[in-house]
Amino acid sequence: MGSVRNGRGSERMVKVLLPDYEHPPAWIPPNERRGHPDYDTDIRLFLPRVVRFKRNKYNDQLGFNIRGGKEHRCGIYVSKVYQDSNAERVGIQVGDKLLSVNGMDFEDLRHDDAVRILKSSHEIEMSIRYFPYGFEKTFERSPISPGTATNGGFIFG
Repeated sequence: MGSVRNGRGSERMVKVLLPDYEHPPAWIPPNERRGHPDYDTDIRLFLPRVVRFKRNKYNDQLGFNIRGGKEHRCGIYVSKVYQDSNAERVGIQVGDKLLSVNGMDFEDLRHDDAVRILKSSHEIEMSIRYFPYGFEKTFERSPISPGTATNGGFIFG
């Protein structure tokens, strides 16, 4: 369980779902598993964390793209992080799920609402957690209605 603040400053508990553990193949020695992108068993990598950064101007890039949203039956995920950006400097990575931004819950948000909130923010505090399993699922999701976009969309290029 983790906690997320809502817009009024109170916190609520959120269930943290992790995929079933998949043991690494025997040919990867235990001493080489730490830091391995597929077989690192350090659970702390998947716990929620808070990152903070500022933009000099409202039209400055945030340094990352997002995909997903309520209309795609999934959360909002980081799909790309630009080199030498504020996002990269604070440790945002592809596969991070946005749980909240500036205290606003992102768990059940449409993609366009997420874009609007992120673009309108000068100082950003994001609660995120690395969840590559959920991110991979964004490529399997289809929109709820036929008139919506067929992918999660990208922003902040």
